[in-house]
Amino acid sequence: MQHISLQAASTLTEWSERTIRRRIADGSVKCSDNGANYKTMICFDSIKQDICIALEADDIELLKTADSGDAKAQNDLALLFLEKNKLKSAVYWLELSAKQNFTDAMHLLGRCYLEGNGLPKDDSLAIMWIAKAASLGHSIALTQIQSMRLT
Repeated sequence: MQHISLQAASTLTEWSERTIRRRIADGSVKCSDNGANYKTMICFDSIKQDICIALEADDIELLKTADSGDAKAQNDLALLFLEKNKLKSAVYWLELSAKQNFTDAMHLLGRCYLEGNGLPKDDSLAIMWIAKAASLGHSIALTQIQSMRLT
């Protein structure tokens, strides 16, 4: 039986953590409190029918890798959510990846702030994330920052 973190279950189902905890209490969602770092781990099978996007077998493996903290997998999972227009869930995974200095995620997160996708529009945070990606060598972000200096 596969388990995922409470936070990952929240992004998959679009339920709040409070809703998931209520469902744990009423027995409709199964969990294990013995997860790594004392995280509440949710039985994947108990939420499978409530997932907001279709997942292939490879996507489930990607989810497990992302949930374990892999920045590239978190970015890739965010892209999957972006493709399905699940912006709030995408932003969750982008933030995790960007905080680990994964430049693609920083750039995408900056774009989300710039366009107001999945979170409030904020030009300052958009520029901050894009500039940070540029400073770490992200070529598109670098071009964007350079074009801002020319205007």
